Amino acid sequence: MAPSVQSEASSRRGSDAKSDGSASVDSGFASGNTSTANLPLVSFTHAHLKYLNKQLEDMNAMDILRFCRLLFPNLYQTTAFGLTGLVTLDMLDKLYKETPGSKPVDLIFLDTLYHFQETYDLVERVKARYNVDVHLFKPAEVETVAQFEELYGEKLYEVSGELYDWIAKVEPQQRAYAELNVAAVLTGRRRSQGGARGSIPVIEIDEERGIVKINPLVNWSFPQVKAYIDEHKVPYNALLDRGYKSVGDWHSTVPVGEGEDERAGRWKGQNKTECGIHNKKSRYAQFVQAEAQKVTAA
Repeated sequence: MAPSVQSEASSRRGSDAKSDGSASVDSGFASGNTSTANLPLVSFTHAHLKYLNKQLEDMNAMDILRFCRLLFPNLYQTTAFGLTGLVTLDMLDKLYKETPGSKPVDLIFLDTLYHFQETYDLVERVKARYNVDVHLFKPAEVETVAQFEELYGEKLYEVSGELYDWIAKVEPQQRAYAELNVAAVLTGRRRSQGGARGSIPVIEIDEERGIVKINPLVNWSFPQVKAYIDEHKVPYNALLDRGYKSVGDWHSTVPVGEGEDERAGRWKGQNKTECGIHNKKSRYAQFVQAEAQKVTAA
């Protein structure tokens, strides 16, 4: 069974912000609307962001997390319960115990409905181990694989991968950010994972989605992550003991071969390294946006 939904809807980002005509700044944070009523909860100048990243580059992960918990309002951790995310979760739990009256960092989990059963089992073990709320978001208007395939047909992930990514991942993520009024998210991305992740900074601005992304373990290697998991006895996905290193949907994840990159088991044989939630908008997402703009203009 998949974990139950624990999220509650709240107002959209910036909906409570007051309009101030003098607030024209080089925020380093692009917005689809120039009205100051829609400015994000956190903004930086480009120079300030560059300075912060330079300072954070050599800081250890625990101190990065300490800093981010103080700096960012409405901070969440978005996770599919991979090893890096689990390290971050364990560190946050330790930090919360240092200051038990502080605001905890809740989790956002995108349930595509196609996760491995081992992933759902891990979610329950994490909830039992840590005092953390998991906000679960599924594809809109469906609760089961049967309902999903009744709407979109079987194997949509093969028929139209971009459409699948939009329905199962991108739209639920956007809905999560809006309903939870998210300002910033902690991710599990690391440079050692390669591909587009090879040059990411600690803090980056996702201008398309209107949030700040923080990559607290950006400098860690896979062996460092696994060593932390073992040392601190952090619960992890049972698939890791069967040759998997990066775990996503069951239909697009296979074990990693000897000497292969840790994400080599994702979308094997496809010209694809990301699912749409961390990269630029897919053609389908661009189409949806264009259609929405036509309706607004009409």
